[in-house]
Amino acid sequence: MSDLDLESLRVPLAAPSYPEGFRSGFTCFVGRPNVGKSTLMNALVGQKVAITSNRPQTTRRTVRGIVHREDAQLIIVDTPGLHKPRTLLGERLDSLVRSTLVEVDVIGFCVPADEPIGRGDTYIARELAEQRETPVVALVTKTDAVDSDRVAEQLLAVSELGDWSDIVPVSAASGDRLDVATGVLCSYLPEGPPLYPGEDLTDEPEEMLIGELIREASLEGVRDELPHSIAVVVDEMEPREDSELMDIYASLYVERPSQKAIVIGGKGARLRQVGARARAQIEALLGTRVYLDLRVRVAKDWQRDPKKLRKLGFDQQI
Repeated sequence: MSDLDLESLRVPLAAPSYPEGFRSGFTCFVGRPNVGKSTLMNALVGQKVAITSNRPQTTRRTVRGIVHREDAQLIIVDTPGLHKPRTLLGERLDSLVRSTLVEVDVIGFCVPADEPIGRGDTYIARELAEQRETPVVALVTKTDAVDSDRVAEQLLAVSELGDWSDIVPVSAASGDRLDVATGVLCSYLPEGPPLYPGEDLTDEPEEMLIGELIREASLEGVRDELPHSIAVVVDEMEPREDSELMDIYASLYVERPSQKAIVIGGKGARLRQVGARARAQIEALLGTRVYLDLRVRVAKDWQRDPKKLRKLGFDQQI
């Protein structure tokens, strides 16, 4: 099943028990890079299911997080930021976002409160204006970063960008109006039974989540040009015999030998830091101790090479 095959997920659970008027369905968060889409999804879900970073274009795949309410189940599809693509990977990410827009029940357009409206926001607003069959809720994020007057100014500026179904200010950091945002999004979902069991918070495979946590750790403190060149593949993952340890072997791919040296650091110091940060996150995810073995490898210009993209898990539909 591809990341985009949302229709195949619209299969109700066997013998469901849910109240009359229950709603379930999909929303996606879109916006220019680094506006807090993944952070907001994690806050709404109540657990980290997507990696976050202050580096633009951190998200490379559609990640689904599941919000459970007594009256609804909201599946959030976090998408990469819409941007002008410069590589084959960028083109595929852009195509991924556009394909997702036509499959969800409601779109969340994220605009940060702490930055002026820019060309990127205007560009995306024009794109969303073409989605006439799908309601769009404008979500003004990061409201904790500015005062109330600035929030009011941004709400007015966002309202002038398009004819939105609703506009909601929200802060993932402080939790302000998270319930309001969830309720508004759920109001646009079709009536129907839940699509996932109540304990599920994501349908991402563990290996995918682990690879993303390693990539998140590797993004801290690196040069501006390096984050886009890092990809992670979990090569092997299995419990150790007669031990509570989980052995995980993973490869970090970069595009040039000079980048490999940056990731490893002097005498391997930086790679050890990456391993320590990632291991703590992975142990929290799995609930068990982890032995993490990281290797850095070079895949020259992998972002522009179709064969290497497939090898690293980025097929035509990502």
